[in-house]
Amino acid sequence: MRDIIESCFYRADLAVGFGSPILLLVLRLRGRVRSLDWRLFWVGALIGMVWEVPIFVLTRHTSIPITAAIREFPFHYVVFMISHTLWDGAIFLAGVWLLRLFCAPPLLARFRWPELVVLLAWGQVSALLVELSAVLSRSWTFVGDYWWNPTLIEVGGYQITLMMQLLWLVAYLIFYPIAIRMNTAGRELAAT
Repeated sequence: MRDIIESCFYRADLAVGFGSPILLLVLRLRGRVRSLDWRLFWVGALIGMVWEVPIFVLTRHTSIPITAAIREFPFHYVVFMISHTLWDGAIFLAGVWLLRLFCAPPLLARFRWPELVVLLAWGQVSALLVELSAVLSRSWTFVGDYWWNPTLIEVGGYQITLMMQLLWLVAYLIFYPIAIRMNTAGRELAAT
């Protein structure tokens, strides 16, 4: 079973990354995804790009690697950089959708602690799941040898590090007010 997971991991990684905007577009055209969700997906992807580009570029082109390949990518790293950016958009949007499960409406109407707590918790859980999936599939790992990226735990001999936990914490602190503003601006436009 492990061999199957390892052999399929990178292709599944790309399928989800590149499939996310396609699926969202189809659902948007069918009226199943709100315009706000579509736009929040792209805001999330742009925020994710802020760390995905430096992580991939520094790892490949400098003496400061942020990640280490356990198994090499089967395609050029830029393909995975774009895929992971799209993954980030999907992760942000999943956080917004989780608000519907755990928070009372109206959602994203103003700052509310329960909404922020759900988003921050999801950011931490999703960051940990991404790192765990990468090391358990023996694909890649973050390098935890830097003072600014200490190792939190080791799993299967690979490091699970602090950097992504902190990045997702800050990312949702940036994303949440943007989402509120986009939601309230959209409602203001719809009301006129």
